[in-house]
Amino acid sequence: MLMRTDPFREMDRIVQQLSGTSGTWSKPSVMPMDAYREGDAYVIAFDLPGVNPEAIDIDVERNMLTVKAERRPAANADSVKMELSERPLGVFSRQIMLADTLDTERIEADYDAGVLTLRIPIAERAKPRKISIGAGSGRRQISG
Repeated sequence: MLMRTDPFREMDRIVQQLSGTSGTWSKPSVMPMDAYREGDAYVIAFDLPGVNPEAIDIDVERNMLTVKAERRPAANADSVKMELSERPLGVFSRQIMLADTLDTERIEADYDAGVLTLRIPIAERAKPRKISIGAGSGRRQISG
């Protein structure tokens, strides 16, 4: 039901990890995610530890889901001397093409313990339906 839109995204993520570069608005870093079906909904979970919920932006245009987030340094004071910095900072983004069978009008978002979870219901028109056969008429009727 979900399709990756950029085949080179994983390669970019590896290069960024090895080089220690942060994402920018023009070239954001990728955020790790899991996607799975749970009952009558698709669930997508994004790892965004240390990101303020107000710094997360979720958009859907047609069937393109875009999630952007920004993590800024915690210590900005001039008196702070950073000894070690391994946590990635900057802008993170992910775009996912959603199938037509998902109801993009009813997406729910929740952010807890550094994980952004989106629940996208399966559209009624995409759910299995029973087709009954009329006696003697040869016509079939769809019941939903």
